[in-house]
Amino acid sequence: MKDNNKKYDAIIVGGGHNGLVAACYLAKAGKSVILLESNKELGGATASVKTFPEYDARLSRYSYLVSLLPDQIVADLGINFTTIDRSIASYTPYERDGKNDGLLVTSEWDETTTNSFRQLTGSDKEGKAWCEFYSDIALLAKRMAPTMLQPLKTAEDLKSEMGLPEVWRNLMEVPIGEVIRNQFSDDLVQGVVLTDALIGTFTSANHMQANRCFLYHLIGNGNGKWRVPLGGMGALVNELHRIAISWGVEIKLQSKVTSLESGAMGVQIETESGERYTAKDLLFAAAPQHLAKLRGSEVPKSLEGAQMKINMLLSRLPRLKSNIDPRLAFAGTFHVNQSYSQLELAYTTALNGKMPPLLPLEMYCHTLSDPSILSDALNEKGFHTLTLFGLHTPAKLFDVDPDAAKALAKERAIASLNQYLLDPIESVLAPCSNGSLAIEVKSPLDLEQEISLPRGNIFHRDLDFPFLDAESSRHQIWGAETDDPHIYLAGAGARRGGGVSGIAGHNAAMALLSKNEK
Repeated sequence: MKDNNKKYDAIIVGGGHNGLVAACYLAKAGKSVILLESNKELGGATASVKTFPEYDARLSRYSYLVSLLPDQIVADLGINFTTIDRSIASYTPYERDGKNDGLLVTSEWDETTTNSFRQLTGSDKEGKAWCEFYSDIALLAKRMAPTMLQPLKTAEDLKSEMGLPEVWRNLMEVPIGEVIRNQFSDDLVQGVVLTDALIGTFTSANHMQANRCFLYHLIGNGNGKWRVPLGGMGALVNELHRIAISWGVEIKLQSKVTSLESGAMGVQIETESGERYTAKDLLFAAAPQHLAKLRGSEVPKSLEGAQMKINMLLSRLPRLKSNIDPRLAFAGTFHVNQSYSQLELAYTTALNGKMPPLLPLEMYCHTLSDPSILSDALNEKGFHTLTLFGLHTPAKLFDVDPDAAKALAKERAIASLNQYLLDPIESVLAPCSNGSLAIEVKSPLDLEQEISLPRGNIFHRDLDFPFLDAESSRHQIWGAETDDPHIYLAGAGARRGGGVSGIAGHNAAMALLSKNEK
């Protein structure tokens, strides 16, 4: 056992983006900080890696887009990090009456989008409903986003401050599935809207957990735009690492915490290698389930993760049966098997313990917006990356035989995608020297094993609404506080912590600093 004689102001456990954000804020305020990361590299879910070693392509292996990261955090910390707006919001291929076509939605509504809705539905009604629906949400997002970096308000106070009672009702009080069915009549349009309520959680459209997921996906930075990180997600991690080091944060890798003691004078932790560290306070930027186990307390219950991630390197983009330019189709979010009825059927099938035959998928091509993650040689040859999320693939489907379940999920994902491709995806996957193709599958169990996401839950636990409610702890001010005055949640499992935002890290740091000011 090796004691570190220095007593820090704060120990941060977890070197993902939230832990790094918290470390930067505290160090900037003059606090002595040590950050402990269990893996051999920083980043957690926001790491970029050479997934296929023989190719010079750095893929965002787990998370892949940025929406919630507030400009305020970027400015406060002086983060030199660029994101790129996507000109295409989404493309959803479909076949009707024997004809292949697709719903193309541009990021800024234009005549192309108007015509695409008209082609699908036969009128302008759905398009107008879409504009009205998202205009209302945009107004809420603009008003709510700044509050994410402020002390929590009660539901009553925040509702009054928003001044949008009907929008509030639709997002906070009525199941989002009911709202979508009332607002839209076309099954495909309903499904495209619903997808934002499902990425990251395993639930039905009729459960309020879907509302919480929907809200976090659409209020990011006051505009809800899903932006592409220039250089991949690892670029954000590298920049936060640089800033943390410049302000004196000590960082220890391969330092898995195995024990935790807390008392009136502060906290003491011990790592797997026998190192011991003491501090006044602890900011835990990993899952609250892991914190509960370290403290010997009851582990919070949560829905399990239900997202399968597939990373691909393509020698070229595949052609589509609808004849749309693939550079348009894959520039935004590409939806497959995501009509409302298909999503609900897939959920019911998975809930009953079976892999959905028609897997709901969404994917996008990072390199169409940012080719910098590929070498010049690969760019010259026309290579591209393709990132795929499979919905409603809960961890329980992989428990009995993980390898067989992954193989089945991969097979069904490929079959689902190939329904709409003129070139089967296998024909454009980059070949590897060992005879395999450049495709990598990550199940929820892989996410748990590799980056410690409980049952693969990318939000760590069930999301909360970003306000105090009747079930909120009386200790909650910033959403980071626990029942121990020296321990704070600083990861995705904190209230308002979901998504790649840094909000949880910011709020945990503010909770500690505001306590010290009293």
